[in-house]
Amino acid sequence: MPKLSLLQKYAKLACKVGVNVQKGQLVVVRATTETKELTCLIVKEAYECGASKVIVQWSDEQITRYAYDYQSVETLEEVPNYIIETNKYYVEQGACFLNVISPVIGVNEGVDATKMAKALTSSQKALPFLREYTMGNKGQWTIVAASNPVWAEAVFPNLKGEAATEALWDAIFNACRVYEDSDPIENWNLHNANLSKHNKILNDFNFKELRFKNSLGTDLVVGLVEDHVWSGGGEHATTGVYFNPNIPTEESFTMPLKWATSGKVVATKPLNYQGTLIEDFYLIFKDGKVVEFEAKKEMKALEELLNTDENARYIGEIALISHDSPISNTNLLFLNTLYDENASCHMALGRAYPMNIKNGLNTPIEELEKKGYNKSLIHVDFMFGSKDMSIVGVKHDGSEVVVFKDGNFVI
Repeated sequence: MPKLSLLQKYAKLACKVGVNVQKGQLVVVRATTETKELTCLIVKEAYECGASKVIVQWSDEQITRYAYDYQSVETLEEVPNYIIETNKYYVEQGACFLNVISPVIGVNEGVDATKMAKALTSSQKALPFLREYTMGNKGQWTIVAASNPVWAEAVFPNLKGEAATEALWDAIFNACRVYEDSDPIENWNLHNANLSKHNKILNDFNFKELRFKNSLGTDLVVGLVEDHVWSGGGEHATTGVYFNPNIPTEESFTMPLKWATSGKVVATKPLNYQGTLIEDFYLIFKDGKVVEFEAKKEMKALEELLNTDENARYIGEIALISHDSPISNTNLLFLNTLYDENASCHMALGRAYPMNIKNGLNTPIEELEKKGYNKSLIHVDFMFGSKDMSIVGVKHDGSEVVVFKDGNFVI
């Protein structure tokens, strides 16, 4: 395991900068069994931040795999009432949610993609209030990751066991600005300030659309919703509490106009979707909707993802990240969206974030949909940035601004 001092700093970062635990607040930690040591430190830190109660919900990816293998579709689709009521209690109590992930790469390889899709869809349909609570920033939430041998050996194929695990821990700490000789909270305050400056530049341009091109075949136009807002880094919950949803993060992102994406986008990194790696895929859009797609590996999983609901084929987020950026410069493929999305421009299939439109957090979803907000059961990011990506922003008067050249911001 890594040095205890670094793990303690990481736990403090998750609680103070990630969810920013408030005195007397309920904290819900969702963790996998791979993350026990870090999770214990997080629980202790959450209490020291003033949490009234910390509830840990454990899960195990191998046990979940067995459920997909042996349960019937009907059983997988059942969402017991106690689960619904438990989550209603969390929301009613104004809880913050701290997710500690540690992907077991390939654990769901070969699983019936239809079973996985139906289980996810049933859960999302049963808990719509939970998705609106988090994505609508009604309360704080964040995601952090912990190393494990399976994930580490996939990221570092030339290393084994403890050596690989330690190498991945080092990469995680570096990506999250957790260093032995500095305070990660101060590091993040500076980082958030820099991201905020970049968001202001993009907001001041008020682009109508963005045009993406690279040599891999991406030739895409993404229209932006009127009154869109570029975000990234820290955010404010509707309660006024400042928090960071993702640790790490390097992105500036906003809301596409639901019906205004057209052309072809080619993924540049695999998509780890529910433990299944979808690789070498592309999507073709018309009037905002995916009308054609292909994947060289796990095509069925991609198809099930796109068929989750009627709006899963539309996008809800477009995010810009320079190719010359901290996580990208590691030249590591993390095989996990939390990290890989922060090394590359990406978009998300499915639901949009209300905060990415002016007054969105205080506007009913039904009204946002009329403005071009995409409502869906899913929100799945995939990466399409490259070292030769060009992006041109088109303003409402038709004038053009070069946003990216050779994969990097030039504004």
